[in-house]
Amino acid sequence: MISGTTRIIAHLGYPTETFKSPLIYNPYFEEHGIDAVVVPMGCQAEDFPDFLRLVFRLSNIHGALITMPHKVTTMDLLDELSTRAQVAGACNAIRLDEHRRLIGDMFDGEGFVRGVLRKGRPVAGAEALVVGSGGVGSAIAASLAAAGVRRIAVFDANMAVMNGLMGRLRQHYPDVEVSAGSRDPDGFDIVVNATPLGMKNDDPLPIDVSRLSSSTFVGEVVMKQEITPFLEAARARGCDFQVGTDMLFEQIPAYFEFFGFPTTTAEELRSVARIG
Repeated sequence: MISGTTRIIAHLGYPTETFKSPLIYNPYFEEHGIDAVVVPMGCQAEDFPDFLRLVFRLSNIHGALITMPHKVTTMDLLDELSTRAQVAGACNAIRLDEHRRLIGDMFDGEGFVRGVLRKGRPVAGAEALVVGSGGVGSAIAASLAAAGVRRIAVFDANMAVMNGLMGRLRQHYPDVEVSAGSRDPDGFDIVVNATPLGMKNDDPLPIDVSRLSSSTFVGEVVMKQEITPFLEAARARGCDFQVGTDMLFEQIPAYFEFFGFPTTTAEELRSVARIG
């Protein structure tokens, strides 16, 4: 039963987006008797700044999940941003603090890092290669830096985007060695495909897989299929790996903690989710 006191988490995205979050969050809330609900709300980009301000005037608004194309625009609409969001250059979660200030954070990368750690692979002191410096790649690089990697190499065909990420990493994490310009995975402990390569069957692989060591942990962000051609090639090399949907389910407990809800595990979320 939804009432005027039910805590609302607005999921704000483009009108044509398919919103999966209510099929994960809401079954969990029901299972645990939490009086909260995720409500999908489609919004055109030109209306978003005004709409966001109006949403947070609701008496029972608790927070918001932000998806494309609004993640970057959100940055200029908030009172405070986490370091992760500043490095990523985007925000995908907003909550009200006790003074009704809007606080923003970014959890795409946090989901990736939590998944790596839960699989028993160390992150602190590791050397990581992130291929793709867009929204998800920047978020992963930010969370890897926050988790204490020793070195991050980034690559993107868009030099301006890649250089922007490098600059933000160096500004906020001066103790992390940052380099760029190569997709060669040799010598890295963690290698991440943070590009759309793999969405189509005839896409080229994001790196030269023949240069992968069997000891390298490989991560994927593409969710269209669980084992992408990149992961299949990495598995053939003997690499441990993480599928794209792991990042999705691993980040939700971090959202719960951010919003002040009881935390959970990715396994429980998968067990109650109503998505195929």
